[in-house]
Amino acid sequence: MSSTPAPPHGHTALHAVQLVGRGEAGSGVHVRSLAAGLVARGIRVTVVATPDAAERYGFAAAGAHVARLPERGGLATAPLCTATALRAACAGADLVHAHGLQCGLMACSTILGQRRPLVFTWHTRNNPDGVRGRVLPLLERRVSRSARVVLGATTDLVDGARRRGARDARLAPIAVPAPRQPHGGGDGAAESRRRVRAELGTLDRPLVATAAPLAAYGAHAPLLDAARRWRALPEQPLLAIAGEGPARGRLQRRIDAEKLPVRLLGRRDDLPRLLAAADVAVLSSPWEARPVLAQEALHAGAPLVATAVGGVPELVGDAAELVPYGDGRALADAVTALLDDPARRARLATAGRARAGTWPTEDDTVAQVLAIYDELMT
Repeated sequence: MSSTPAPPHGHTALHAVQLVGRGEAGSGVHVRSLAAGLVARGIRVTVVATPDAAERYGFAAAGAHVARLPERGGLATAPLCTATALRAACAGADLVHAHGLQCGLMACSTILGQRRPLVFTWHTRNNPDGVRGRVLPLLERRVSRSARVVLGATTDLVDGARRRGARDARLAPIAVPAPRQPHGGGDGAAESRRRVRAELGTLDRPLVATAAPLAAYGAHAPLLDAARRWRALPEQPLLAIAGEGPARGRLQRRIDAEKLPVRLLGRRDDLPRLLAAADVAVLSSPWEARPVLAQEALHAGAPLVATAVGGVPELVGDAAELVPYGDGRALADAVTALLDDPARRARLATAGRARAGTWPTEDDTVAQVLAIYDELMT
């Protein structure tokens, strides 16, 4: 007997394929949440992902069937083994929902012509240089025009899809799960905070936390510029960076050479706990739509300093300190000012939780997506 509940009255049972690949730019967290919500509503869900993403995000635990893609290979060009895996995963599916441009291109290359609708969620903006930068608009146009519906995480992504020729582009703010409070209420939260800070050696010094893939050195250079300025503070804060990637070696060499108060933590699965333990959270990205870090920081009541890029101002409102991207001095000064002002940190924590309460919930996100699926099936 299937453990999947029967679909509610008015909903047609269907099979939806979620193509997420490596789960980058927050798409893995979103698809995990979306899969759980759809399965709970009686939808059969197949998630097509790399083995690493499948394990990291727990799609199977959400109730989805998982079809694994090759870990390496160009998703955008859909090599033979990848295309074969996707076609097999989509056999008998009613629709395909691709997350991110690479997955959208992969869907265009393999499943169009099979008379099943394509939904495309545009999670983030890409800004490559050189030849890739010149080709990118053509790729975006192909996906935007091929999809029956394009969902943009921010208004500027929706506008971009329309400029690329999307026939139906809609705003679809993406919710992330609100972090659960540690068992034991206030005492449990205090103990969790103490343990994290003890692990990092920050029981007697300020803790500044951030998380980002270490994909490109240039994206993190302003953050290290800020850390260099903190060396002169009487109480030197520790900057803890969660994340992994190819730029780790170069970043660590600079940290060592300049004796920066920075620790690279590698990949962590307890970001909400890390942020809740921090005195200040930092988001220093060159562009973001609805960044997971910002959402989890405000949910956790962590005072946030963020770059005023992409959808960040729209997301956080006045519940965070905003600085220009690439300005290490402005970033350092904003963090220092918060560390020197406990009252301001407390006000931002309160404002952050209030702001988070205005965002769409996971249920809202699932309901919107399911309504779109129903439209496409009628």
